[in-house]
Amino acid sequence: QVQLVESGGGLVQAGGALRLSCTTSGRTFSSTIGWFRQAPGKEREFVAAKSWNGGSTYYAASVKSRFTISTDNAKNTVILQMNSLKPEDTAVYYCALRLSSSWDTAPSDSRAYGYWGQGTQVTVSS
Repeated sequence: QVQLVESGGGLVQAGGALRLSCTTSGRTFSSTIGWFRQAPGKEREFVAAKSWNGGSTYYAASVKSRFTISTDNAKNTVILQMNSLKPEDTAVYYCALRLSSSWDTAPSDSRAYGYWGQGTQVTVSS
């Protein structure tokens, strides 16, 4: 059974930084880990993804060069480092995992992820 628990959200001023963590339990080998977010009144959107055991990463255009996804295999944790935050980054952030390292299905496709965390709120004030 895979479980995901996010932490690290909070309130930050525009231009600031936050570091989100997602601790996993259960199988992560040969999987893909992703971060998604959902703002009030909007649909959930893709943020970033990484193959757990490899170096492949993929980012939404809106966060590329500002956000970095990484994994700490020893701690079974995935990190989303968010820099130069903007008010439009305000959302509930979710980590998600799919038990496949193949990207035949786009890593941005939320329907391919079978496991989700409970979410952590990120609020960026202007």
